[in-house]
Amino acid sequence: MTRFFLAAALAATPFAVSAEPVAYDIDSSHAQIVFTYDHLGFSTGTGMFSGFEGEIMFDQDEPANSTVEVSFPVRSMLTGWEARFEHFMSDDFFGAGEDEMVTFVSTGIEVTGENTALITGDLTLNETTKEVVLDAVLNQAAPHPMENKPWAGFSATTTLLRSDFGVGAFAPYVSDEVKVEISLEAMQADGEAS
Repeated sequence: MTRFFLAAALAATPFAVSAEPVAYDIDSSHAQIVFTYDHLGFSTGTGMFSGFEGEIMFDQDEPANSTVEVSFPVRSMLTGWEARFEHFMSDDFFGAGEDEMVTFVSTGIEVTGENTALITGDLTLNETTKEVVLDAVLNQAAPHPMENKPWAGFSATTTLLRSDFGVGAFAPYVSDEVKVEISLEAMQADGEAS
């Protein structure tokens, strides 16, 4: 269910520093989606997707023209316990094969502040596509001190309903609502002018 989250943070492209759209690649080593859910009222369950890839296009003059696309395998989910992972991959939840992907494609960006935006996009999970809105923040945009190229960091949050994507087993005992937190870095793509 966490497939949804990642992509969104990137669409915070309105904060770029160039007059034309500039391609930024997500830094897979610094890209995480963390999701949490209530388990029977006794505890908070946590999982994560990490190491995903995608591209952000920044347009400083026309932020609404910025875009983001992200995808990653459902089976890249981390739960901290193998038996829980296998249960999530079973027919009770995802029934996910090796090649099943989660994708996010932005459809619009509304700038809400100097460093904030609402990113709307289509999240496809479990062969179901739904519109999702991410509350995004540009953490920093500056030259990377070691890579010597433009870099940007984003965070975003949203809340999803598992049942919207056909993975609502055991609700309401295991909460239908899943809170998603995204944190990622993106680097200017090779070949792009600074």
